[in-house]
Amino acid sequence: MRPPDLFDPLFLGLCLVAYFLGSIPFGLIVAKGFCGVDPRLAGSHNVGATNVSRLCGLPYGLLVLLCDALKGFLPVWISLGRVEPAWAGFVGLCALLGHLFSFFLRFRGGKAVATTVGVFLALSLPALLASGLLCLLVIWRSGYVSLGSLALALSLPVCLAVVGRYEHLPLSLAVMCLIFFKHRENIKRLLSGEEKSFLKSRRKKS
Repeated sequence: MRPPDLFDPLFLGLCLVAYFLGSIPFGLIVAKGFCGVDPRLAGSHNVGATNVSRLCGLPYGLLVLLCDALKGFLPVWISLGRVEPAWAGFVGLCALLGHLFSFFLRFRGGKAVATTVGVFLALSLPALLASGLLCLLVIWRSGYVSLGSLALALSLPVCLAVVGRYEHLPLSLAVMCLIFFKHRENIKRLLSGEEKSFLKSRRKKS
């Protein structure tokens, strides 16, 4: 299958749909709809699953995690049967940019980790599983979701190279840079020892 023309209506349509889906702020919808809380004004002020879990409870956080992952998975999965895998990855990037710079949130958004999981679930399950396991191991050992997210982003290019999915390396490197940029405040708190442990906060509530 030949790569599409950048101005091909189908390809442009897929990119626009991906950006629109990525822009839907499920964290805000779930937190306000079920808990009456605006996550932009409480906790870490983030619309992602971790903050929703802290504010509303783990089930609501998992719901946001699922929805944010689906908005990365669906447009890429649909694209894979219509364009080259590398170009389907570009569609995934549009979904990620929608989450990071949401049209509905005045071009602000979350940190795109769950949406990244959805994108690479469609593109390369083996690479995602390896990076995901490392992410969970880091969270379990350290208690920091942010550190696990950074480990996921850092290991994805390596895992893709190991499984031979070189066509997705540019996307994974772009994702790594975006996730590190969005986690810059978390990195500062991790280095200064001021980052909040998700697991410790969960134990205190229980």
